[in-house]
Amino acid sequence: MNTIDTLNTHTADTGSAQQGGAATSSRGNVPGRTRILADIWNVFVRELRPVMRDPFSALFSLVQPLVFLGLFGPLLVASSGLPAAETLQWFVPGILVMVALFGTASTGANLLGEMQSGSHERTLVAPLARSALLIGRSLKEIVPLAMQGLIVCLVAVPFGFQINVAGLVIGFVLLAIFGIGFGALSYSVALACRERDWMFWVIHQTLIFPLMILSGMLLPIENGPDWMKAAAAVNPLSYVVAAERALFAGDLGSIAVLGGFVAAIVTAVIGLVVGVRSIRKA
Repeated sequence: MNTIDTLNTHTADTGSAQQGGAATSSRGNVPGRTRILADIWNVFVRELRPVMRDPFSALFSLVQPLVFLGLFGPLLVASSGLPAAETLQWFVPGILVMVALFGTASTGANLLGEMQSGSHERTLVAPLARSALLIGRSLKEIVPLAMQGLIVCLVAVPFGFQINVAGLVIGFVLLAIFGIGFGALSYSVALACRERDWMFWVIHQTLIFPLMILSGMLLPIENGPDWMKAAAAVNPLSYVVAAERALFAGDLGSIAVLGGFVAAIVTAVIGLVVGVRSIRKA
């Protein structure tokens, strides 16, 4: 990550008031909410620049979802006995959630690299709200997520997958909300593991794959044992996956869509609250 640019037009929140005192006094008449929104926007733009300069780095993370689509998909078609198009209509929305899950989980990994290089400490003393660092970075994840999700959908179209435009747009909004919260949680875990970066990866691997399997992302959870169904019922990712499938099926008014948005919003609120508290203590 590049060293943060000089930010003369920003102010600090409580956590960075001492470092950004000069900037705060120079903008003392600007409402606090306006300052924070400006800080969020500038962090978002700064974090997005590397992606725009090198979009292939974002595309590289598509390898795993495309492998699942290309290798696991045909097995699912053969085992289900359903037409390929119908199976893909069920399977592809789960792959989109996988893209959001793995993409936003990498937020903490990126932060670990910054803390090891020292650039994170330089960012903390910049005259801007610390909460904006978290929110701006979390919002940045939406752009590569949308790019990757669209590519997955387009790759599946020649094999019979049908895109419902309204469902696609609403589905991406749903994934963005969930991704912001999950990315913020990943950020918090990285801050907590700054002295033991290996612990981040232990937590990452311990949580990601159970969440993925227990969401019914790859296989119908209805076919599993009762204990697995009970675990899936308390997994917020299960509701997001169900909502995505309903949206891409064109069932925009389904109760599953409402459940997915509730789960995503709760995840976002918890993630941002925990994340903001963590970065203010950093």
